Amino acid sequence: MKPKEPQAPSASGPSVSTPSAAEVIASVHAKAKVLSEALPFMQRYDSATVVVKYGGHAMGDPALAADFARDIVLIKQAGVNPIVVHGGGPQIGSLLERLNIRSEFKGGLRVTDRETVEVVEMVLAGSVNKEIVTAINAQGGKAVGISGKDANLMRAKRLERRWTDPDSNIEEILDLGFVGQPSSVDPHIVDVIIHSDLIPVIAPIGVGPDGETLNINADTFAAALATAMKAKRLLLLTDVEGVLDKQGNLLKSLTTREALALIEDGTITGGMIPKIESCIAVVRSGVEAVVIINGKVPHAVLLELFTQHGAGTLIERPKG
Repeated sequence: MKPKEPQAPSASGPSVSTPSAAEVIASVHAKAKVLSEALPFMQRYDSATVVVKYGGHAMGDPALAADFARDIVLIKQAGVNPIVVHGGGPQIGSLLERLNIRSEFKGGLRVTDRETVEVVEMVLAGSVNKEIVTAINAQGGKAVGISGKDANLMRAKRLERRWTDPDSNIEEILDLGFVGQPSSVDPHIVDVIIHSDLIPVIAPIGVGPDGETLNINADTFAAALATAMKAKRLLLLTDVEGVLDKQGNLLKSLTTREALALIEDGTITGGMIPKIESCIAVVRSGVEAVVIINGKVPHAVLLELFTQHGAGTLIERPKG
């Protein structure tokens, strides 16, 4: 029998070589090693409650959103009790613009009137919440969407801000409308959900003193809920790496005392100051640690919880 002629390369381009048996085995062993190294971290968080504030650009990127949903399903399967609190600022702004609803600003802060808060609730408790629920369920989880209004989860009061007029130097209290801050938390509904096979996804809407809807900052909402739930961790997904030193290098961990010192010496500035102050308050209230995570890193939640590398800056109580 005449031996077969060697085939010429495909006209569509060079042929792709397949991995050798040794390369396949090495890849499998590497994956097994990663899974094995995750064991002590899984044991650390077994049956622990972890509150995850989900927001920023990670919500707008389909690939990162799918990674996030998969992470949440995986940690639930591994025995963690995840609670997702989400934002939705860009989506709110987009719909307000489409509806031609113009926002008033006082002292650089948006005033939320009755018409605006209706849109806020529609977006946060409606479209955004259900998108996240759907994404988690698509990965095999069982997510349920609620807001702080359900079962009176989050009672709130009107948020007041003091502002000094730069021209007159007169200080005044700004009325920001239907913007709230937590006044009390009844976590019963969340407790019932997490001790089943369900995953709660919560919109940061609260109930005011007269039953009115109040929009609450997602970081603030998540912090109040983590405190009430006595969570082991609060993870804040943001658009930044974490806390940076004066040379721009990421600080992997800080004690509350060190974080305060960085505010005082000017290392932590601008919008990061209230975020860090909130983290310090949460840790002092009993949450073991808060982590500021770059949500643009794929599988940031898994990296933080189940590896020794982490994915941001951890803030905890001083040891000893």
